[in-house]
Amino acid sequence: MKKVSLFLAFVLIGVTAFAQTGIGSNKSGYKKDGNTLLFSNANGDVKIELCSASMFRVRASWSRKFAPDEHLMQENYTWPAVDYKITDAKSAYIIQTSALIITVIKSPFIINVADSKGVMLSSEYVPDSKQNGGLHHIGDMVMCTKDLLPDEHFFGFGERMDFTEQRNKLVKLNVGRGKSKNNLLGAYNINEANYCPVPFFMSTKGYGIYLHNSSATEWDMGSKTDDEYSFKANDGELDYYFIYGPTFPVILSSYLSITGKSPLLPRFAFGLHMGTYSGGTWGHEELTSDRYVIELARKMREMGIPVDILFLDSTWRLFGKNGGKGATSFEWRETFKDPKAMFDSLYAMNFKMVGLHIRPRFDNAKNLNLLDEAQAKGFTYPENGKPGEFVNFFDQRAANWWWYNGVMKVASIGAKFLKTDEGSAFGSLANESEKVGPTGREVAQLHNVFPIAYAKAPYLKFQEYNGIRGLNQTREGYSGIQRYPFIFAGDWPSEWQYFAPVIKAGLNIGLSGVGYWAHCMGGFEHAADPELYMRWVQFGMFSPVAMVFGMDHPGYKEPWNYGAEALANFKKYDDLRYRMIPYIYSNAYTQYQTGMPLMRALVLEYQDDPNTYNIADQYLFGDNMMVCPVTVKGAQTRTVYLPKGIWFDYWTGIKYTGKQYIHILTPPDHLPIFVKAGGIIPMQLAMKYMDEKPVDVITLDVFLGQASEFKLYEDDGISLKYKQGDKAITQIAVTNTADGWQLQIKKPTGNFTPAQHTYLTKIHWAYDNAPSSIIENNETLKAADHVEALDKTAGWYYDKINHLLWIKTSNSNRDDITLNFK
Repeated sequence: MKKVSLFLAFVLIGVTAFAQTGIGSNKSGYKKDGNTLLFSNANGDVKIELCSASMFRVRASWSRKFAPDEHLMQENYTWPAVDYKITDAKSAYIIQTSALIITVIKSPFIINVADSKGVMLSSEYVPDSKQNGGLHHIGDMVMCTKDLLPDEHFFGFGERMDFTEQRNKLVKLNVGRGKSKNNLLGAYNINEANYCPVPFFMSTKGYGIYLHNSSATEWDMGSKTDDEYSFKANDGELDYYFIYGPTFPVILSSYLSITGKSPLLPRFAFGLHMGTYSGGTWGHEELTSDRYVIELARKMREMGIPVDILFLDSTWRLFGKNGGKGATSFEWRETFKDPKAMFDSLYAMNFKMVGLHIRPRFDNAKNLNLLDEAQAKGFTYPENGKPGEFVNFFDQRAANWWWYNGVMKVASIGAKFLKTDEGSAFGSLANESEKVGPTGREVAQLHNVFPIAYAKAPYLKFQEYNGIRGLNQTREGYSGIQRYPFIFAGDWPSEWQYFAPVIKAGLNIGLSGVGYWAHCMGGFEHAADPELYMRWVQFGMFSPVAMVFGMDHPGYKEPWNYGAEALANFKKYDDLRYRMIPYIYSNAYTQYQTGMPLMRALVLEYQDDPNTYNIADQYLFGDNMMVCPVTVKGAQTRTVYLPKGIWFDYWTGIKYTGKQYIHILTPPDHLPIFVKAGGIIPMQLAMKYMDEKPVDVITLDVFLGQASEFKLYEDDGISLKYKQGDKAITQIAVTNTADGWQLQIKKPTGNFTPAQHTYLTKIHWAYDNAPSSIIENNETLKAADHVEALDKTAGWYYDKINHLLWIKTSNSNRDDITLNFK
C-alpha cells in the first residue's frame, strides 16, 4: 500500500514540465470560499469543491470561466459546510477531511487522493504518459489521466451489453446504437449498444468518478497501457466528482446524492406491463383496432394471467406527411373507431394505467397540423437555420404547448402515461428514417441529455394531471434519467445470442444508479423459440419492471402463442411475482432511500470477491434472493457461484455453504433461485391484478440459518405522501436464542396505517424433528392436523416431508408479535 508521505516525496523528484495543453503550474496560491478552493494556474483555473468529507468536485477551465448549473444530468449543487483544513507544504497543498487526504501538487498541477490513513486511492502521477497525468485539453476536447493501480477493477458506465468489468477496455459513451445499415452489425451490435450510457464508474479500490459533461465521452481504462487510465469529453467543461466509499453501496448512494435517486413507482407498476401493436405491426397497420386491444385485455383477465398496465405501441396513430413512422401526429388511425370507449373498457377491467407510444418529432396528419402550428410558434428545435421537427423540450414553453395541444388530445380521453421512444434521434440517425435532425456543436452537447428532457416532460405533466405518482417508459437515457422512470433495454431480437447480453445490460445499469429497468420478455423482434420465450419470461418476472411486448406478427409475445408449456410457465412466474409484491415493494423503498437497485450485480455486495467480477448471468434480487437465469438452449444443468455465507435453494430448501461453485439441474420451467441464510420474504395472496383482494394475511417465507431482519414497507401505493413520511415500517427479525429460535414482528411504525392483517410463517426448518412447542406472546399455539386448517384459525403445522414449519398468528399487525419455537 502506498502512503501519502512516501508518494509525495517520490513525485517531487525529477518531474518533467507539464505539457502545454495542461492546466499549468500553480504560483498564485488559492482563494477559499466556504467549501470551494480556487487555484489560479498558468494556463487556467481549477476549482476543488468539498461536497462532504468523502466527496469533492474538480472543475478545470482554460478560459477561466465556468459553466452555469444545469439540471438534467444533475439535481443537487448545494452541500453543507465541510470541516476541513488546508496546509501549504511548499511543493503541494494538503487538504484534509475526516475521510480523505487530498494532495494538490503545485507543479505540475496534479491531484492525488488517499484515505484518512494515508492509503493511496487515486494518483495523477503517471510517469510514462506522453502528456503526464492530470487535467489537460486538446482543442475542444478535455481530458484527465490517472494512475492505474494494480488489481484495480472498474464497474458502471450505464446500460452496457459487452462486459461487466471494464479494466483494460476502451469505453465510448454516446446515446445511440450501432450505425451499420446491416442490422446484424449495426442495430444488433451489443458492443456499440449505448441506449443509456452513464459517465460514472466505481473502482474496487474504494472510489468512484462521475464526469459531469453531456458531450460524447471516451474512457480508456487501461486498454493502451496497464499503467494509466483516462477519461475525456469531446467538448464542454472538465468537471468531475471524486467519490470515496469505500464500499460500492456507499459510492452509489453518494453519486445519486448528486444526480438524484429514483422515486417510488405506483405500487401497481410492480405488476406486469403488457405492450401491444393492437393487431398490426409495421406492414400490417390495417389490422389494428381498438377491438383487438379490448379483446387482448379481456383474454388476459379470463385466463387469470395477472397484469396491471397496458400500452399501445406505434400503430395506434396515423403516420404523418413529413416524418412518417418517425414522428407523432397525435391523430388516431381510422381503424380505432372509439378510442375513449376503449380506454373506458380497459379501466372497467381494472387495468390501472393505459399508455401510448410516441416519438419526439411533431407531424401533420389528416385533421391535425401540429408540426405547422408548432413551427410557426417557434416551439421546434431549429434545423439548418430553419424551423425543425423535434419538440424543443429544453424550452418549457414548447413542452407546455406540446402537452396542451398534443398529449392532452389523448390524455383527456384516458391515456395515463407515454412511451417516449427514440430520444437518440435528436442529432443522430433515427430508426426508420434517413433523417438526422438538428446538427452542430450545440446539438452534439445536447444529444445525450435530450432523452432526459424528453422523458421529464410527460412524467411530470402526467403526474400532475393524474394526481398520482408519475410513470414514463423510455428507451434512451443518460445520467439523471433515473428520476423519470423507467427505461427499457431496447429492441433486441428473439435470439439466444441476445438473451445473456440483455441480462448484462440490467446488471450494468443498476451499477450506474438506474434502478427501474425492463426488457421485452422473449425478445422484441422475430418469432421466439418457445424455450427461449420460457427462459426469458423467467428472467423478466424477476426484473425491476416486468414487461412483455414484441412486434413478431402474429405472435406479439402474447403468452398463449408459444405453446401450452410456455403459457403455464408464464402464469407460474407471473403469479409468483404478484405474490412477492410486499418483498419487491419494500426493496423498491430501499432503492428510493439508498439507491441500491432491485437488480444487483453480485459485485455490488461482494466487491472484495474477485469471483464475482465477471459474473453476468446471476444477480441479487432485493436484499435476500439470488436469481440465476438459464441462457443456453437445451441446458439441463448450469453452474452457479455462491458467494460467502450460507445459501438455500428457494424451491427445495437444500442448504449450501458459500464461496463455492455448484452444479444444479435446470428443467425448462425451473429458474434457479437461492436465498441467503436468515432471508425473510414477505408475500401476499395470488391476484389477477393489484389490490384485487384485501391483503388480510401476509406470508413470511423464512430461511433459518442466522440472525437477520427485514423491514416491510407499506404506504397508500399511489400518492406522493411517502416523500413527506406518510408510510409504515414493520420490523421483522429472526434470532437464535438459548431456548431456540425467535421471530419478532413489531407493529408498524410511521404515519400511515396499513390494512389489518395476520401473519402466516413458512419456516424452512433444517432439523430432523418437529418443534416441541410454538409460543406466541407467551401463549402456546395448538398444532393443526393439516396446513389447510391454518386458513381459518391460528396454530401451527409441521410438514415433515418438506421440512416446513407453518405458523398462523392469532395476533395481527395491530400488536407486537413474538414467536418462540425450538
